Amino acid sequence: MTAPNPFTRLKIAAAGAAMAGMLASPVAPAFAQGDPGISIIRDTEIEEILHEDADPIFQAAGLNPKAVQIHIISDPQLNAFSTGGQQIFLNTGLILETKTPNQLIGVMAHETGHVAGGHIARSGAMGRAAMTPTIVSIGLGILAAIAGAPDAAAALVFSSGYFGEISVLGYSREQESRADQAAATYLEKAGMSGRGLVDFFNNFRYQEVFDDERKFPFFRDHPLTDDRIEALATRVEKQPHYGAADAPEAIARHAVMKAKLEGFLDGAGQVVGDYPETDTSFPARYARAIALYRQTETEPALKAIDALITDQPNNPYLWELKGQVLFESGRTKEAEAPHRRSVELKPDAPLLRINLGQALIATNDPAKVNEAVLQIRRALGQEPDNALGWRLLAEAYDGKNEPGMARLAAAEQNFYLGQLLEARTFAVHARELLKKDSPEWRRATDIILASKPTPDQLKELGVTG
Repeated sequence: MTAPNPFTRLKIAAAGAAMAGMLASPVAPAFAQGDPGISIIRDTEIEEILHEDADPIFQAAGLNPKAVQIHIISDPQLNAFSTGGQQIFLNTGLILETKTPNQLIGVMAHETGHVAGGHIARSGAMGRAAMTPTIVSIGLGILAAIAGAPDAAAALVFSSGYFGEISVLGYSREQESRADQAAATYLEKAGMSGRGLVDFFNNFRYQEVFDDERKFPFFRDHPLTDDRIEALATRVEKQPHYGAADAPEAIARHAVMKAKLEGFLDGAGQVVGDYPETDTSFPARYARAIALYRQTETEPALKAIDALITDQPNNPYLWELKGQVLFESGRTKEAEAPHRRSVELKPDAPLLRINLGQALIATNDPAKVNEAVLQIRRALGQEPDNALGWRLLAEAYDGKNEPGMARLAAAEQNFYLGQLLEARTFAVHARELLKKDSPEWRRATDIILASKPTPDQLKELGVTG
């Protein structure tokens, strides 16, 4: 069974010209056997909220929070899973289903238990999935539009190194119980209550009576039983922090995150139903502003965003949203200022710099294209595997009439996506145009060597290292 992907229109500048926006094509649920398609959301604000909530858990588990990657999957199904390399994946359906920060933190603590415990997923009904992700942005990270080629989105944003062939998790009951108990330990050590995880499980206790086809993916892969819930409840109820409540700031962040996701992922009617005009809270106004933007109601959307900025002038994500609305409505010159302001307010966010770089490229002003190169290179210094950054850098160098550097950047883009044949092709052309033995020439050579060429191919290319 497939589920529609209710994604926003995306935009990216193609080499020389912007491609027309379109809705991302429907994809199958992330874990349907035999169908590898998933859609990954990149969004600085949501990623930051998730890390603010989860980093104390990672620290309690003895993990480096900066080394743990939290990925957001655009899928209305309720699911979460973890993989090797300290990767945790959360479906938007699960995030939206959680009623409190503590519930979501509890689920992330459980997945942390699998990561820290080194649990190996058993093969079974779910088998192994070679996940080729479609990387998309809900509008507040990467400005992208793929016209007629949804698979190409993977080539624009994210490193394929996070994916490839992985085991779709299907843990044993023993491993599930261990992850529960580990989660309880981490939550207590972090000064948080384990009640949220118990509440989350209790909300879906009925799932255990269903056959696998009718269960949410989370409970297919994480077998749930009454005994397991009771064992966890008994443990957490005895812990000193059982009565600890979510901080007001955490509750506010959780509400903003859910509103933002609903604004982008739900239809306008659903958004207005959940956030009626009578609701004047920040999350409600945020959701409605995003819904207006998604309906291409540009002027009402900008008016709503400006009102939010008046209330929160130092919120970088509101400026980012304004920049995107302007950029996607064709007002590229106007988009520069709000994107620049978002970077000023949050200089360490690479996705915001990439947004600014794209807006600068679109001006076709040579001086601003030079600045775009600097902005994007600084972003890549923080996220060297961000393929969209390399893609835009290739375009910027092409605009500067530096074909060798443009081809090297294109080689980097393909290299980080695991598209080694394409990476080699661009790297070969880059070597022909770059100064021999320069750092850039040597990097092109490295990419060629890393593309697993045969000895005959190396001989033909004249590459000896």
